[in-house]
Amino acid sequence: MPADIALRAKGTTWKVSLTTEHPLVRWGFIALALGYLTLFLFIPLVAVFAEALKNGLSGYVVSFMDEDALAAIRLTLLAASLAVPLNTAFGIAIAWAVSKFEFVGKQVLITIIDIPLAVSPVIAGLIYVLLFGLQGWLGPWLSEHDIKIIFALPGIVLATLFVTVPFVARELIPFMQSQGREEEEAAITLGASGWQTFIRVTLPNIKWSLLYGVILCNARAMGEFGAVSVVSGHIRGLTNTMPLHVEILYNEYNAVAAFAVASLLTLLAIVTLAAKSIVEHKYVSVEAAEEPLKTH
Repeated sequence: MPADIALRAKGTTWKVSLTTEHPLVRWGFIALALGYLTLFLFIPLVAVFAEALKNGLSGYVVSFMDEDALAAIRLTLLAASLAVPLNTAFGIAIAWAVSKFEFVGKQVLITIIDIPLAVSPVIAGLIYVLLFGLQGWLGPWLSEHDIKIIFALPGIVLATLFVTVPFVARELIPFMQSQGREEEEAAITLGASGWQTFIRVTLPNIKWSLLYGVILCNARAMGEFGAVSVVSGHIRGLTNTMPLHVEILYNEYNAVAAFAVASLLTLLAIVTLAAKSIVEHKYVSVEAAEEPLKTH
């Protein structure tokens, strides 16, 4: 928000300050914020890339030629590619139900969606071990039918699903609630089916908010450590995702390779943030363009 505004009347201009603080106070807060970000964000990020390139670019590239590293990258991308679409479909469905219908227990349902944000990911992993582990509730039956969930891809996907459940749903629910039901009701009145209403009315209205939630969900899926660590078994080349592979390399004192893989995760995070910023900018631009139409 601007610090001052200009008022004009009868050819005279007055400059009115919206804040009473001295400019030094504002600059002091800005300097404090930049210093905090530099100390706890920028310097650690620079350190990651500096350590990753310690042996030069050739040494950096060699770190990714290891078969275990490539397997960890593939597994991370595979788990994210399975978890994100499932949570996207769930998020759209639950947001539609919450925002378009009234039913008993709606607030309880909204609260349940937030559980993964409040519960430690490690606890989530332990829950799946309790359910599907060899000594768990379903373990003996799964073992008899040669079905592997814990220490295998299904367990990793389940753990990733758990920790990323809220992101798409939490982005869509308040947005769809603020939109109301008028447009959907009008479409149905004109003879559109439920599917046609969703495709032609609802989806175009929520596309930027949906994309924003998907980006956040994907970032969380690729960076998850705690829940995946519990259910994976840390089997090199089989069940290690990128965060787990970084931990193993670091514990083996292979710092350069560990930071190289960590830098790849960092690059993925930066790309995600860039995409998030683009979506935010596009969304704000669309909202600003539509605002005059809504007021007339």
